[in-house]
Amino acid sequence: MTADTAPLLLPGQPLPAAYTTPPLPAAGDGCYEYGGKILASVVGRPRRDGAVVSVIGKEEAGAVPDIGAVLTRQVSRLSPQQAHVTIQIVNNRPVAESSEELTGVIRIADIRLTERDKIKMGECFRLGDIVKAKVISLGDARSYYLSTAANELGVVYATSQDGNPLLPVSYQEMEDQVTAKTEKRKVAKPEDI
Repeated sequence: MTADTAPLLLPGQPLPAAYTTPPLPAAGDGCYEYGGKILASVVGRPRRDGAVVSVIGKEEAGAVPDIGAVLTRQVSRLSPQQAHVTIQIVNNRPVAESSEELTGVIRIADIRLTERDKIKMGECFRLGDIVKAKVISLGDARSYYLSTAANELGVVYATSQDGNPLLPVSYQEMEDQVTAKTEKRKVAKPEDI
């Protein structure tokens, strides 16, 4: 079932069996467990994500980017002057479901605060990288304009050319966990440091 075809639940109603098949999932946002059943605590539609079920209310159904919003998204296309991204999360909330993808553009001048004249797009982002950025302009009809020009913004997840996960080692390098090779990226400062 997709979110659009899932039944609308009222507070106190049990989630449909399709969302609570054994083993019983954990109750996430918008629901609670009572008497061995998971019940809705808000008006909304059920959603299961692995071992957690939740009920997504109208106000939580999807976020829309605004100036200053922090986005998480995947690099979908690169050119020498800009990176095109598909927006997936806005301020830690998934984007609203629609038939059209939300896209953003990171121009080369908006990647770093310093050394802007030395930036090479291929040394900052690669296709498939998951990047955290901030909306600086609503852009045009096709894309939001984004920036990674802050320490906490940049690549948060990437895989190496060999297909292995990369870990940050500096603000401009990530290391392959298996081969120990380094690759250049515009790395986001980890949140716990």
